[in-house]
Amino acid sequence: MTLRLFDSATRAVRDFVPLVPGRVGIYVCGATVQAPPHVGHVRSAVAFDVLVRWLRRSGHQVTLVRNVTDIDDKILAKAQQAGRPWWAFALANERAFTAAYQALGVLPPDYEPRATGHVPDMVELMSRLVKSGHAYRTGPGDVYFDVRSWPDYGELTNQQLGEMVGDPDEGTGKRDPHDFALWKAPKPGEPADAAWDTPFGRGRPGWHLECSAMSRRYLGASFDIHGGGLDLRFPHHENEQAQSRAAGDGFARYWLHNGWVTASGTKMSKSLGNSLLVSAVLAHTPAAVVRYALTAVQYRSMLEWTDTTLAEAGATWERLAGFVARAGERVGQPSDDDVATAAVPPDFAAALDDDLNVPAALAVAHEALRDGNSALARGDDEATRTTLIELRAMLDVLGLDPGSVQWRTVSDDRTARALGALVDAELAARAAARAAKDFAAADAIRDRLTAAGIAVEDGRAGARWSWGGQV
Repeated sequence: MTLRLFDSATRAVRDFVPLVPGRVGIYVCGATVQAPPHVGHVRSAVAFDVLVRWLRRSGHQVTLVRNVTDIDDKILAKAQQAGRPWWAFALANERAFTAAYQALGVLPPDYEPRATGHVPDMVELMSRLVKSGHAYRTGPGDVYFDVRSWPDYGELTNQQLGEMVGDPDEGTGKRDPHDFALWKAPKPGEPADAAWDTPFGRGRPGWHLECSAMSRRYLGASFDIHGGGLDLRFPHHENEQAQSRAAGDGFARYWLHNGWVTASGTKMSKSLGNSLLVSAVLAHTPAAVVRYALTAVQYRSMLEWTDTTLAEAGATWERLAGFVARAGERVGQPSDDDVATAAVPPDFAAALDDDLNVPAALAVAHEALRDGNSALARGDDEATRTTLIELRAMLDVLGLDPGSVQWRTVSDDRTARALGALVDAELAARAAARAAKDFAAADAIRDRLTAAGIAVEDGRAGARWSWGGQV
C-alpha cells in the first residue's frame, strides 16, 4: 500500500510521491523560544517524529529540518521584563525545548537552524520579492509583502482576501491592512543588537520570512512536506507559501498539520493560563508514559489532556513494558539491529500508510501483545521470541520500544539530565521574575514546582532544587 497523507492545502488524502524517489525533505515549524515548553508545544515534534520514523523504516532517506525562532516581539518584550539579554533569554528556553524533546525520545532533526543565523538568506529572498514587485519599502528598515500582487493569496486556507481580517496596527504606511512585514525597523527601546544592517535599512526579520528562507537554504526551492501545528495555518503558513511562490519557488508540495492539545476543550496556551509545562509533567510521570499519551491519538485529532489521559497511558505502557521485560528474561532480548530491520505486520503497515492512523496501528500491536502473553504462559519460547521481535519493531516505529536505549531503564541518565535542564530553566525564569520584582510570577513558578514534587531552597548562591529527597 502507498503512504497516503491528508494534505491541508487540497483538503484531501493524497498518495505521497516524493519529489526525488527514495528521498524526502521535511520542514517542521519549531519553537518560538519565548518560554519553556508545555505539552501542547511538544505534540507537534512527537507527531512528526512518528512520520520520520515510518518513512525511514519504509526505506526512505529523510532530511528533517526543524527551525528555532530566536527573535521576535514577544521574546524581546519578555527578556526586557526579566532584565536579561534577549539572546540569553532565548537560548535558555531553546535549551528547555531541546531537553523536552530528548526526554520524550524525539529524534534530533538533521538541521535545526536559528532565525538569527540566516539573515543573509532572508535578505536574498526579500530582494527577489522587491525586485519582482511583490514587496515594497515604507521607510528605512520596513519592508512589506504586497498580498494583492499575488492572486493566489489565501489558497492554502481556502480564503478570499475580502473575507480575511487584516492588521492595520502592524506598522505604518502599509498599502493594505492585509500586507505583512518581511522586515521590521527597530522600535524605540529595543536592544541595539536586536537588529541587522541590510540594503533596506537596519532592522530584524518578520516571522514569516524566516521559515521561507531557512527551508530554501536546507531543502531547496521545492521540497516534499511542510508541517506544523494547526494554529499555524493562518497567517503563518499562508504567508510563507505566498512569499515563497511569489519569489519563484515551488515551496512545499504537501502540507501536514497536527491537532491541538486541549484542556477542558480549550487549546492549551499560556495566554489562557491552562498550560502544562513539560518539566512539571515529567516530575511526576515517566517520560515514556507522556510519549505514549501524545502518540496514541491520530496526529490530526485534538488531544484532551486530563489525569485520565495519563492514567490510561501509564497502564498501557506498563503492560507493554512488562511483556518485553518478561519475554526478554525468558528468551533473551533481540539486538537493536534485529528490531530495526524486522518486518512489521501488514496490518500495522497499512494503518500507518493510512495517514498515520496510529490508533489502528496500536490495535495491531496489542494483538501481538496478547499473543505474546499467551505464548509465555504456555512456555512456547519460539513463539515468544517471534512475537517479542515483532512487537518491539512496531513500537520502535512509534518511538515507544520499551527495550530501546531510550526506555529500557526508568533511571536512564539522559532522562534525569533532561528533567534537570527543564527544572533549571524554570528556576532561571523564577530568578528573572524576582530580579524584575515580579514576585507574583516568581511565587507561581515555585508553587508549580512544589505541586510537581520539587522542593526549592534559596541560598546565597541561588536556588537549589530537590526531588525525592536528593538535593
